[in-house]
Amino acid sequence: MKIAIIEDELLAVNYLKNLLDKQSIVPVTETVILRSKKQAIDFFQKDSADLIFMDIHLGDGMSLEIFEQVELFTPIIFITAFDEYALKVFRHFTIDYLLKPFEEEELHQALQKFISIRNNFDPEPVLKSISTLQQQAGDSELMKRFMVREGNKLKSVDEHNTAYFFASGKYLFLTTMDHQTYIYDDTIKDIIQKLNPQVFFKVNRKFIINRAAITEIIKHSSQKVELKLSPEPEVNTEVFISKRQIAECLHWLNR
Repeated sequence: MKIAIIEDELLAVNYLKNLLDKQSIVPVTETVILRSKKQAIDFFQKDSADLIFMDIHLGDGMSLEIFEQVELFTPIIFITAFDEYALKVFRHFTIDYLLKPFEEEELHQALQKFISIRNNFDPEPVLKSISTLQQQAGDSELMKRFMVREGNKLKSVDEHNTAYFFASGKYLFLTTMDHQTYIYDDTIKDIIQKLNPQVFFKVNRKFIINRAAITEIIKHSSQKVELKLSPEPEVNTEVFISKRQIAECLHWLNR
């Protein structure tokens, strides 16, 4: 597992890292040390971890302010010398709240709780990695062609000629690379399960995009990323990546 430690005190970092290296409850393959709020925001805008240890008071502000800049769906064990934030932190995906100075046994109990929750909790498909989706869906189960109606005829559209699917009202539409748009008999929720995750990504509630249709990525802020597509969608339709999907989508684009 990849562990992230958000802590500005070097002694506290070394103490926690030493305990993590000694324990055998959670297999740690990589430990990322983030010494400030800014470092944490920069890291989680483009990367992720399996478990986070987070102090609340950092040299450049409160770590809780990180949640205002990035959406974190990673389990968190808070480590702090202050108990007045206990209720506030449980608004987030909090596993435990350890008061400094904590003992080794307290850390072990928190890790056991994390493992228990992890083993009994099936996260939403939207939070699963692309690699997991690829393992679950064999090539034989993925759709490569899509049947659409053209007048009184049926036409088969290849996945590589499919620029994107978009939902509007009660209908799902398929737009091709050569600027043709057809009604497609399915829902955006169901079709995403049938598509090749190497080619398509559901960027928000309305759009599933073929990476080849993306011509430009515009980062307005850490929580507002716009995609320019070719062909362009219908008039006055801007395509923004859903806030909770930004990190995963950018990771997909980098693959």
